[in-house]
Amino acid sequence: QVQVVESGGGLVQAGGSLRLSCAASGSIFSINAMVWYRQAPGKQRELVAGITKGGSTNYADSVKGRFTISRDNAKNTVYLQMNSLKPEDTAVYYCKIILAAGQNYWGRGTQVTVSS
Repeated sequence: QVQVVESGGGLVQAGGSLRLSCAASGSIFSINAMVWYRQAPGKQRELVAGITKGGSTNYADSVKGRFTISRDNAKNTVYLQMNSLKPEDTAVYYCKIILAAGQNYWGRGTQVTVSS
């Protein structure tokens, strides 16, 4: 069994910063990629940022230059540093881990609210 738990969400004013964390635990042999998604009310879930085991990253155009994804392989943890937050960043942020064997596991999400 694999557990994925996000933390670090909250309420912040526009222009502020938050750091999200996502920790995976359980029957994990090797994690391939770790990905952050978000879903705003009434919208589809969208990819925010992803990082491979080797450290290659990709970002949605809407967050490039403001968000930074990083990971600690020893701790099976991925982080999302979010700076210069905008009201349109308000969403539930979800973490997905992709194991080397191919299975995907999702967390339950953490709410990020950016006030104007």
